[in-house]
Amino acid sequence: MVLTDEMLRPEIQDREVFVQGVEAIVSAQRRVAEDYFADGSIAFACPPIRALLHLMAKGNFEGKDLSHPDVRRLFTRETLLASDWYQVRLANQQSKDVALARRHVASLEDAVKSFGTEESTRLGFHQRLARARQMLKEAEALGARASLVGTLGADPYCS
Repeated sequence: MVLTDEMLRPEIQDREVFVQGVEAIVSAQRRVAEDYFADGSIAFACPPIRALLHLMAKGNFEGKDLSHPDVRRLFTRETLLASDWYQVRLANQQSKDVALARRHVASLEDAVKSFGTEESTRLGFHQRLARARQMLKEAEALGARASLVGTLGADPYCS
């Protein structure tokens, strides 16, 4: 067994064993957080996770501890949605949506040309093309990015 009953029931441990267990947990968390700095992946973390990793690895975030209102505020929905990190994700999602809609339009236009009017009508290509053009128009619209608020957006570091 990896975890003994004594380890799983801190209330039966003596104080010294309990403190050693907490110190082991903190040490492990610190090592894990430091890995994000070592490999540079801290740059990809959303603002609240970035703050948490700083706190775990260094004991503070911008000179502030976890109880500081500025740090606590990072964990609100409003702050995350207003962050530059999130705005980049929304812009990337909109770009991907536009590119996908353009590919759909181009593919359907090619299909209509290849199959001819009668066969394209029978297969519903004209209606699909109209929907694809509408999707493209919506994806390119000024308000398209605002309609994405609340979604995950798209990671700008992944294709």
